[in-house]
Amino acid sequence: MSRRYGSSKRNFHRKGRTHRTAFRRPHLRPAPQAAPLPFEDEVLGRLYETGEWTDAKELAAGMDLSRQRRKELQQVLKSLCHQGLVGCDDGRYRLLAPPDFMEGTISVHPRGFGFALVTKAAEGAKPQRDLFVPAEGLGPARHGDRALLRVTGRDGDRLLARVVRVLARASNVMVGTYTAGGRNGLFTPEDDRYPFTIVVPRPLSLGARDGEAVVVEITDQPAAGHPQGRIIEVLGDPDTLSVQTEMVIRKFELPHRFGTEALAQAEALPGTIEVRDGRADLRQVLHVTIDGETARDFDDAVAVEKTRTGYRLHVSIADVSHYVDLGSPLDQEAYARGTSVYFPTRVLPMLPERLSNGLCSLVPNEDRYAFTAILDFDQSGKRLKKQFTRSVIRSHNRFTYTTVKEIIIDQEPAVRSGHQRFLTPLAQMEELARLLLARRMARGSIGFELPEAEVVIGPEDTVAGILRTERNFAHQIIEEFMLAANEAVAETFAEAEFPALYRVHAAPDPIKVAEFAEFAGSMGLELPGDPGTPSWFGKVLASVAGEPTEYIVNNLLLRTMNRAVYSPDNVGHFGLAAPFYTHFTSPIRRYPDLLVHRALTQLLAGKAGAKARTSPQPLPEAGLFLSERERTAVDADREMVDRLKARFMAGKIGEELEGVISGVSGFGLFVELFDLFVNGAIPIADLTDDFYHLSEKQHRYVGERTGRSYQLGDLVLVRVANVNLRRRRIDFELVEKLS
Repeated sequence: MSRRYGSSKRNFHRKGRTHRTAFRRPHLRPAPQAAPLPFEDEVLGRLYETGEWTDAKELAAGMDLSRQRRKELQQVLKSLCHQGLVGCDDGRYRLLAPPDFMEGTISVHPRGFGFALVTKAAEGAKPQRDLFVPAEGLGPARHGDRALLRVTGRDGDRLLARVVRVLARASNVMVGTYTAGGRNGLFTPEDDRYPFTIVVPRPLSLGARDGEAVVVEITDQPAAGHPQGRIIEVLGDPDTLSVQTEMVIRKFELPHRFGTEALAQAEALPGTIEVRDGRADLRQVLHVTIDGETARDFDDAVAVEKTRTGYRLHVSIADVSHYVDLGSPLDQEAYARGTSVYFPTRVLPMLPERLSNGLCSLVPNEDRYAFTAILDFDQSGKRLKKQFTRSVIRSHNRFTYTTVKEIIIDQEPAVRSGHQRFLTPLAQMEELARLLLARRMARGSIGFELPEAEVVIGPEDTVAGILRTERNFAHQIIEEFMLAANEAVAETFAEAEFPALYRVHAAPDPIKVAEFAEFAGSMGLELPGDPGTPSWFGKVLASVAGEPTEYIVNNLLLRTMNRAVYSPDNVGHFGLAAPFYTHFTSPIRRYPDLLVHRALTQLLAGKAGAKARTSPQPLPEAGLFLSERERTAVDADREMVDRLKARFMAGKIGEELEGVISGVSGFGLFVELFDLFVNGAIPIADLTDDFYHLSEKQHRYVGERTGRSYQLGDLVLVRVANVNLRRRRIDFELVEKLS
């Protein structure tokens, strides 16, 4: 594929651009007025919602049709019957739900078109990841709406569709910026996927001042004209990090306040810890916690000791299920959240603080209720035995990753002298972890090494830096022990055929793997055989470890992967090359782990699987819901970090920095900086020295006249040109290519 970009006639450099946007009165943008739906679609949509046999009279009344249109309705019904779309039986009609009708959630692109994530397909239809909806096919649908869609054709591998009927509106509440006026103010949604302005009458402005971030509820959206709304919450100055956080919370509709019943229930929980109800007393086992320096909740403690045959590992997890009963106010709140959300500026916990930082936190030198996996391994790291018990434990020390590294890796004398009691147990932890890691990698587990951003918040609500998180072998110790416990629990469920929620990861799309292999070949990488297997991925990563291409190859391989999700159907975990896997180790911050604890309790108690009830919803529905909550939390966190990155880079306009081309698209080049872990874009239209052709499969641009190329993985020197805070977009100018 070739596209032509860049010439002196299309110089998009804008001199004097500034990173701060003054609050000017926005252009009054009306909501897009869609063309009326074809009458046939209106009828089909009504029949779909009715879901049962109905006659023309009932149908006309439900659609509020005029007498003239009622005659037209008869003709349309007759036509639909002949097309085989509608069943007809003695004057009564019912939609037959052919394969080209699907339900989906609409995602609108700022440029006007949209996609529909299919949530329900007709029986007999092939599964579809998403549908492309052209702008003219969106009809009355807005971003986030649930709609009935009809497939209209195909464009390559993707199906095209149009909206037949909006089945459920997304929230009418949105976050954005208020511009004060005379009789009316204007509200501009921050999300570009809502391309309209809302009129807010002054009496409904809640006293908001010009330029403040607010939350607005749409109260009226007429067929023609501008939407009307009212301010329901004033957040404050959008230039402050705290308000930026509040904007993300409202935008993603994250639960952020606990109800009075849940708080009262948490406060009423007894603080006494007793060894009873069949709990094992493991307080003398030398448990320790190992976490980051800033960690506040400690939901896992570990202990390792040498045995005659190898090693015994204790993985003890906070017993949240002891305090949170199914269906209780605490349980309802936790399920609605699905997960804790960790922003650089704030934490939204899944459980109230009395639990998350108190009763369920395995703080040192305090007795705590736990659920313990006791795993025995031989001297090669092969698991010999597994057992589980509810317990009472005591953490004997709170270690940080840094301290453990200084003890077992760096062998720092001063640090070691202060922890004599733990030197042998920590050394044994390292031994076992290295054995477990070696066995896991040998079976084909994929060892992605992708750094994450650590945002440093400075004084006076500022961003002091964007750093790459550092990992050391202390992180690996905890990771290996948690993986071992999760696999053992999942295997126990599978062996007993007991209903539970697994963490599953399907194999990647072979087409995506083939595309990666083609690109890797163009880079000169020698790929192993058996493409697409977990061991193949591992070998590819090992071949570039420590090389300049390591980051790019890791990223590209990750893009071929499916998302891991929660499901009661155990299909294994591709990335870990594990036939059994679940989440057992973080019930303070992940609701699926709480479900697993409940299921394991019932299994150990000998309850029949068919009667086991651990979830507010049936497990298939719970898996879908909790997977979506996880995805929402990840997206919200990513956006919050992007906002902070943009604010940090706004103070670096004009600076020159080195980076690597991390993406190539029709828009241009994407560059990740080496030192700051920040991404930005170079619009291809800004490269005015030549006409550049895009080769998508090779991930590169090539100049028509000079033959100069810019390819994924190239090192470049860039200058920070512009930062758009509202769109969280960082633009670079290319200074020179370094490799």
